[in-house]
Amino acid sequence: MDRAPQPRSAWATRGKVLTPHDPNASDEASGDRRRISRKGLLKAALVASAAPLLAGGGVALARDAASTGNGPLAPTPECDDGDDTTPPQMEGPYFKPNSPRRTSLVTPSTPGIPLTVSGYVFGRACRPISGALLDFWQADTNGAYDMAQFAFRGHQFTGADGSFSLTTIVAGLYPGRTRHIHVKAQAPGGRILTTQLYFPNEPRNNTDALFDPELLMNVRNVGNGRQGTFDFVLDVAQTPNPTDPPTEPGSTTWAAGTSYRAGDRVTYGGVAYRCLQAHQAVSGWEPPNVPALWERG
Repeated sequence: MDRAPQPRSAWATRGKVLTPHDPNASDEASGDRRRISRKGLLKAALVASAAPLLAGGGVALARDAASTGNGPLAPTPECDDGDDTTPPQMEGPYFKPNSPRRTSLVTPSTPGIPLTVSGYVFGRACRPISGALLDFWQADTNGAYDMAQFAFRGHQFTGADGSFSLTTIVAGLYPGRTRHIHVKAQAPGGRILTTQLYFPNEPRNNTDALFDPELLMNVRNVGNGRQGTFDFVLDVAQTPNPTDPPTEPGSTTWAAGTSYRAGDRVTYGGVAYRCLQAHQAVSGWEPPNVPALWERG
């Protein structure tokens, strides 16, 4: 059987809205399945059984180990069991860089089932990560990816408590895939985690070669829409780092209101950074908070 040609990259499809029709031409390429950890086995058991894992139902979240009662999150070394960092998954051919910064991907007239996804980003010590970058993209209700503009694409940064919230719709289906939402997550100065989030009780979860029960969201019906929750655990040690090397000659202290050019060097909090994109600095865009604009070194 002939296969549909695959786009070489997102740039090769500029100006198009893509609807995958051939499973071999989208982001469901087969590969070795990742070993399922203990938490994954628990989530898989939830999928196959009506018995809830938690008193209120749903899958276990990292915050369950990071909090006590309904109070604020408390640091604890018991966030993971040694294999509970959020597993990576393939990017697929429909990622586009430079998405707009926004927490809502929809308008009141956007077709589809309303969905809100919220949660936290933690490190390995189960401490929340402030200023972590989350870049989301997904198919529309018909299973199409917008490659001409930035529909259903957007990035945001976690709050001081590591929290995030995304307003969107339930992603549509297309051949070969179950419902999913793509995301890139990055702690300030850390490595990028590329992964996908999945919906529980989807028939195609059983046939999608990429589906990983560790990446299931908790999802419940609320009114005419749905609410999902998911906690990311990034591979960040959260231990004191050695003193950074001295600032390079010619660098200056970062300051809001300053216009920076690519290649400019600054210090912030005693750490040296290099500018990646020309911009005018504003409060809240300090170098540790915007890895798209600054890199350490």
